[in-house]
Amino acid sequence: METKTLTRTPVKAMLWTIDPAHSEIGFVAKHMLITTVRGRFTRYNATIAFNPASPESSSADVQIEVASIDTGEPKRDEHLRSADFFDVQHDPQITFKSKQIRRLSDDRWKMTGDLTMRGITREITLDMEGFNEQIKDPWGNFRVGGTAIATLNRFDYGLKWNAAIETGGLIVGEKIQIKLDLSLMRKAE
Repeated sequence: METKTLTRTPVKAMLWTIDPAHSEIGFVAKHMLITTVRGRFTRYNATIAFNPASPESSSADVQIEVASIDTGEPKRDEHLRSADFFDVQHDPQITFKSKQIRRLSDDRWKMTGDLTMRGITREITLDMEGFNEQIKDPWGNFRVGGTAIATLNRFDYGLKWNAAIETGGLIVGEKIQIKLDLSLMRKAE
């Protein structure tokens, strides 16, 4: 009797794109210690190699056009584009490149990577939920989605502009929360 040897072929990560109509890259900052200001970036690009069978082997490389910042207030957006904050003339992109993904549970992850703003690179960790179940949409595309959140200190990236308020405190808080609500898709093979 002849014995056959089975060889396993590893499942490779597939390239996914962000569906911009159903995704958002946003941020939240405190204003004068009492209110919250929300904003988003409307132009971004990403290369996401995602392997549903082995998410830990996945990777993400994201580029955000800083000039696309939108807080709903044009004068504030212009100030954020200036050298006081993002300095889009000299540093037009924010980038993130993942280094490691760890599974915490079926739908919770930690993604660690390098975030670069204003030419300064620091390691951050995104807390992720979702990205665990892929569906096929009515047009034949495969989709997966979820949320990623991190909090960072804007001073670490040279975003140091501020002004004191009369009662104490600063106009803009140091801590900024970034939030990505992502719908990823790929064409059916």
